[in-house]
Order: sequence, then structure tokens, then C-alpha cells
Amino acid sequence: MREPPTPPAAQARRRVVIVSGLSGAGKSTALRALEDAGYEAVDNLPLSFLGALVQAGGEGTRPLAIGIDARTRDFAPQPVLDALAGLRASPGVDARLLYLDADDEVLRRRFTETRRRHPLALDRPVLDGIQAERSLLWALREGADIALDTSNATGAELRRMVQERLADDLRPGLVVAVVSFAYRWGLPREADLVFDVRFLANPHYEPALEPLTGRDPAVGAFIERDPGFEAFFAGLVAMLAALLPRYEREGKSYLTIGCGCTGGKHRSVHVAERLARWLRQRGRQVNLVHRDIDRRGDAAR
Repeated sequence: MREPPTPPAAQARRRVVIVSGLSGAGKSTALRALEDAGYEAVDNLPLSFLGALVQAGGEGTRPLAIGIDARTRDFAPQPVLDALAGLRASPGVDARLLYLDADDEVLRRRFTETRRRHPLALDRPVLDGIQAERSLLWALREGADIALDTSNATGAELRRMVQERLADDLRPGLVVAVVSFAYRWGLPREADLVFDVRFLANPHYEPALEPLTGRDPAVGAFIERDPGFEAFFAGLVAMLAALLPRYEREGKSYLTIGCGCTGGKHRSVHVAERLARWLRQRGRQVNLVHRDIDRRGDAAR
């Protein structure tokens, strides 16, 4: 007896999320959260372009997040719902509508604090625009697959809610960049955390080690013979073991750790190499960069 054909895998369908909701409720934050999780994000797309954009990728391609709201050209709730129904009828598309909402007073306060005009109340009080938009978008609220009330949510909490519901299987987790550098050439501007390792014994003053780098085993062995090295490194990784999960819970997707020494060639390179190895052993995605390993000269940049 022949086996029945295997149905196409659900993940082969292109995931499409239409992000809509009230102005000030967090649509931009939601789009950025989806983009960080692997979606292609497009904001304020004219509705007439929606079908062509979705079909351009084909099945199984990168998921798509599209922001559509009252500011969008040709906007009206019913055409959005009709377009969504058409996408849902397509066998190659998994389409959903995410709607973001918040209390009137919270929205009014957000507009007041940012000194922005409401798109539906350019010459009227903000509250008039909020109420008009709520009435306009009610049909979208009722037709949403996922409706999130952001009244009491911070930006990080909203990112987490969106990613848990729409990208939990896509999120790459926190990506860590480890950068070695020379203080003489300045701090890495992108660094979130910086550790100064100039207190360690310096191989620069050892004639046999000076031409080498922190990647060479002989240099690493010299640095690790420093009585202070093991205690320092144990403290460093213990701190990171506690911090990294907290950064992830706050919605941080990329963290840069700088390790600096005088010349950026020996101590910082070795510490960065060992730190990157420790992170990878714990399943972390790591980008390792030795910014100044090949630089020469004493002149500051």
C-alpha cells in the first residue's frame, strides 16, 4: 500500500504579519522587534503594493512584517481585511494580523511627552485624534489574530511579547561581539562593556614573544602565568553568566564586549580569544574581532 503524500511543511509557507493599531501604541517597536528576529520589515506600505510584495519572495523565503495604519496611503480597514483574507487563501502564505492598542490616557501622555501631533488631529486636541482613530480601526481590532494592549508595557516588554508570539522559533538569541583593541587607538565606539587588561604581565617586553600575538600559544601561556589572570577571568565569566540572560530578557539582540590593552596585540587578543571560546562552549553566537592586531606606530588616530 502506497503511503499518502506528505503535506508541505508549515514552515515552507511564507510568514506574513500585518502590524497595525493605534498611533502611539508601539507599532514601530513591534516592527523593529520582528526585524531583529529575522523578518523583512516594511512600514507604511501602500495597500495596492501588498500582494506584489508578498508574492515577490515565493514560498519559504524570509518572513515579512508590514506596517499598515491610518497614515498609510489608500488606507481603509475593510480593504486591509480583504487583502488579509486573500493572503490567507494563498497556499504559500501564513498571514496574520497583529493589532496594538493602549488606553486613551496613555496614548495622550505619549504624544504629549514626545510633542508629536496625532496624524488624525493635526489642528485639534490629541484626544480627538485618538478617539477618531479608535473608531476608524475598530474593524481591524475585531479581526486581529493577536491583539496586544501596550498600556503598561515598556519597550523591552513589548519586544518580548511580539517575539514570543510571532518569532519564537526564529529568534537567534543574543549575538555577542568580542573586540580586542589598543587603548592608544581609542575605545571601540560600539562597545557596551569594556575591560582593561593592561594590569596583566606584558609579553611586549619579552624579545621572543614581542613579534607574536595573543593567538600564539606561547603568548597565551605567558599571560596566564600572571598570578592575577585566573581570578580575573573567573570573575569576568561569572559576571557575564549572570548578565547575558538579563540582557536577553530586556530584548537586547546584540552585545559588544571590548578587551583593551596598550598595543592591541598580545593581552587583549588572548583574553578576547579565551572569552570567545568560553561563550561558544555555552552555545552563544560570537563574532570575534581583533581590531588593532596589525596596527603599528605610536601616533593616535
